[in-house]
Amino acid sequence: MNDDAESIDQTEESLFEAPPIAEQERMVEAILFASAEPVTVAELNARMPHGSDAAEALVYLRKRYEGRGVRVVKVGDAWALRTAPDLSFLMQKETVEVRKLSRAAIETLAIIAYHQPVTRAEIEEIRGVSVSRGTIDQLLEMEWIRFGRRKMTPGRPVTFVVTADFLDHFGLESARDLPGLKELRASGLLESRLPPNMMPTPGAGDEDLAEEAQEGQSELFED
Repeated sequence: MNDDAESIDQTEESLFEAPPIAEQERMVEAILFASAEPVTVAELNARMPHGSDAAEALVYLRKRYEGRGVRVVKVGDAWALRTAPDLSFLMQKETVEVRKLSRAAIETLAIIAYHQPVTRAEIEEIRGVSVSRGTIDQLLEMEWIRFGRRKMTPGRPVTFVVTADFLDHFGLESARDLPGLKELRASGLLESRLPPNMMPTPGAGDEDLAEEAQEGQSELFED
């Protein structure tokens, strides 16, 4: 009786044997290639056969794409296939022009990116002027910011943080990898002057900030 039960268990286990890692790597590649949005490891595992290890397959896939025209990159907690940064100039004709943001939206977005999680009151304090609901709504609609956790202060105000779409737009893995001022200018995002106290102080691993501070705060952003 025990021998029969053990035989059944072995049979069931063999029915759900995971594919070879090389095949799992191909599956992950296919999913990332066909996905319009970055895909998490959990989502990859859910699509792949029982017993698959998407995280391990990603390790091999990233290595195989090293030095190629396309890279496997991490975007927040998800993964995606993206053009190698040094070849981005080839995509210029196919790039959709980003909708121009108002000065208020640019300042608000930059404050959220560099000071998150931040409340509306804190944004207004940094800018020195009030923030209209339309400005916040525009950034929420673009899905470049989202609501964060409520702050443990009187009134429990909501906070704002940048989204995975924002990180993906700038090719960042996390908010800790935010670009310096020159990169933000080159992207076409920053086209206005911002108050000197809006940006983080130099010394957080951003040499561009140090250079800009020496040139003068009035030159941080160009009209």
